[in-house]
Amino acid sequence: MTTPALTHARVLRSEWHKLWTVRSTWTTVLTSAALLLGVGILMGATYTSDGGDSDVDTVVLSLYGSQLGGIALAVLGILVTAGEYATGMIRASLTAVPRRTPVLWAKAAVYTATVFAVSFLTALLTFLTAQVFLSDTDQAASLTDHGVLTAIAGNAAGVTLLGVLALGLGATLRSVPGAIGAFVGGVLIVPEILGMLPYEAMDTAIRYFPTQATGALGSATPLPGAASPGAALLALILWAAAGLVVPAWLLKRRDV
Repeated sequence: MTTPALTHARVLRSEWHKLWTVRSTWTTVLTSAALLLGVGILMGATYTSDGGDSDVDTVVLSLYGSQLGGIALAVLGILVTAGEYATGMIRASLTAVPRRTPVLWAKAAVYTATVFAVSFLTALLTFLTAQVFLSDTDQAASLTDHGVLTAIAGNAAGVTLLGVLALGLGATLRSVPGAIGAFVGGVLIVPEILGMLPYEAMDTAIRYFPTQATGALGSATPLPGAASPGAALLALILWAAAGLVVPAWLLKRRDV
C-alpha cells in the first residue's frame, strides 16, 4: 500500500480540521462576534448628536467593540499554537511533518483566512446595524461614503494581523498563560506606558506599534497624530512576520 505523499495542501487541510474541531475555536469566534456586534449596537442606540462623540469617526464609533473582540481572537491565535503544546498533540503534528516549519505556516495561513473573513463580515454587519440607530444623527453614513468600506476592511486586517502576532507568541513561548500575559502586557499595556514619556521620538515610534497601527487602519478619516493607513498596514505586517520568524527558528533548533 502506497503512503500518501506529504504536500502543503494536505498540511493545510489538517490544520483546517484541527482548527474547527475544537470547542475553543467556536467559543472565541462567537465571543468576538458578540462583543463587536453588542458594543456596536450599544454605541448606536445610545448616541445623540449633541453628545461628546460627534467628532469621532463613524466607523470607529460603530466598531468600538473590535478592541474587545480582537482580544478574543488573539486568544484563539495563542490556542492554535500553544494549545497543541499544552495537550502534547504537537508531537504528532511534527512527526507527521518532519520539516516542521510547514506546520507553523499552515497554522498561520488557516488562522489568517478564517479570522479575516469572520472579522470583516462581523464588522460589516455591525456597521450596518449601528447605522439603523445612527441614520437620523450626524453620524449617519453608508458603505458608499468615501473611506467607509476601506476602513471596515482595514479594521478586519488589523485585528487579523494582531491575532497572527499572538499566534507567533504562542508558538514561541509554548504556554497559553505565558503567551496571553505577553500579549496583554507587551502589545496592549507597554505602548500606553511608553506614550506617557515626554519624548517626541517616542510618540512617533508608538504610532507604528500594533494596537495603534490597527486603530489607524480602522478609521475612514485620518486620525490626528496617527500613521497613514499604508504605513500602519506595513508596520502590522512586519510585526506579524517578526512574530512568526522567531518560532520558525526555534522549531528548527529545539527537539519538539
